[in-house]
Amino acid sequence: MLARNIPTSIETEGLVEVLAMTLNATEYKYIQLDEAGTAIIASSSMKVVELITSHLAYGWSPEELHFQYPHISLSQVYSALAYYWDHQQAMDADMQQRLERVAVLKEEVPAAITAKLQSQGLLS
Repeated sequence: MLARNIPTSIETEGLVEVLAMTLNATEYKYIQLDEAGTAIIASSSMKVVELITSHLAYGWSPEELHFQYPHISLSQVYSALAYYWDHQQAMDADMQQRLERVAVLKEEVPAAITAKLQSQGLLS
């Protein structure tokens, strides 16, 4: 695989921040892997798992995914879908781990906020 630094821009409250990220090419034209091995849609900051989650959760077709995410071309959508189908077991496991982490955070965060508010005397 080829590794190269590709500037990736992220918009934060109207400011554009450019990050240098090493991305590795894959056999999929529009898919690159970051340093952690996460599949990213080329020329964007969107992870393949994010697009696939929308596809699975809402049943969106490739055309609808493109409509909902106009910054992702239809070719990129199809490339992400192909990557998913070729790596379905690993990506499904990744999505399951993410869901489990969200469940843990839903339990922890409210308890932490409640404890902080109680310590400040703002909640009894």
